[in-house]
Amino acid sequence: MSGVKLEKVVKKYDNGVEVIHGIDLEIKQGEFVVFVGPSGCGKSTLMRMVAGLESITGGTISIEGQVVNDLPPRERDIAMVFQDYALYPHKSVFDNLGFGLKLRKFPKAEIEQRVRAAAAILKIDHLLDRKPRALSGGQRQRVAMGRAIVRQAKLFLFDEPLSNLDALLRSEMRTEIKKLHQRIGATTIYVTHDQVEAMTLAERIVVLSGGNIMQVGTPDQIYNEPVSKFVAGFTGSPPMNFLNAKVARNGAGQAEIVLGTARLALPAAAQAACGKLDGRAVEFGIRPEDITLDAAGNASAPLAATVVVVEPLGAETLVIFQCEGGELTARLPPTFALAPGQQVTVQLDMEKFHLFDPQGGAVLPSR
Repeated sequence: MSGVKLEKVVKKYDNGVEVIHGIDLEIKQGEFVVFVGPSGCGKSTLMRMVAGLESITGGTISIEGQVVNDLPPRERDIAMVFQDYALYPHKSVFDNLGFGLKLRKFPKAEIEQRVRAAAAILKIDHLLDRKPRALSGGQRQRVAMGRAIVRQAKLFLFDEPLSNLDALLRSEMRTEIKKLHQRIGATTIYVTHDQVEAMTLAERIVVLSGGNIMQVGTPDQIYNEPVSKFVAGFTGSPPMNFLNAKVARNGAGQAEIVLGTARLALPAAAQAACGKLDGRAVEFGIRPEDITLDAAGNASAPLAATVVVVEPLGAETLVIFQCEGGELTARLPPTFALAPGQQVTVQLDMEKFHLFDPQGGAVLPSR
């Protein structure tokens, strides 16, 4: 059964500007789906339409089989967590957690039971008597999540809930949110511009740009099988490298990637597809982790490069190289000891490259 279904959903403002362009999407019951994309892509607007906080210009939104286009938020059986926590500063944690239930005139005993159960799940049961001002950012976010849990709603909506937290707290709260979903199993839509959050939390990711869905897939599919340069460049930290290149056959008739004067041999599995691109300009994509140093001088796809920037990160070192076709960022071992300006030869893993159309950015068949 569908948890949420969007059919031809459109949002147009009174000034005629259309910001959501006929979205079709089905989210399974109990699924954790992340909407991700740059600022202004429509991800928050789309979620607010699901919540009933934004009107729908066209199309249909259904929650567990019920069309909710004309239902107010309180009748959609949703629970929402905002980035600013939205806690009542004069109320205790207990009263913040139970306030929604009190408004709905739940019995005191049931409010008590639900609040204490949610507090135990989130490990904030020792904070129930405190006011929000006495809590850390992470504790406040747990209270906001607890307020959603006590609702026992059909649908959980998270609107960039971790954006106000520092890096360490964001990492901790990602883990808490994942544990929470595993325990409760509610259908969840999570909005973020942070692709690390998307990759670590989602069962499926919806990548948006300009009010359109660019790709829907598992984190593995989005990362390893991007359908466009936009998707490839938005996922990964650092993101995929792109070099201006050309496909051309050598004297033996084998297809190669040409980067200026450098020629990179293609594996047998890529020959048929890439051979059809003979003579065509392309954008060559390679992930930072698929670049290594060629210390032995026996690389099958060697590329001369100059060290530009070295960024030691403890467990690894990020290195930016200048080579023919543009700059390359590589994720290398922490033992990398070369300095900017030094010349090296890098090896590209030609089993893991991608090709994109330089005009529209669509992925080109390469296998």
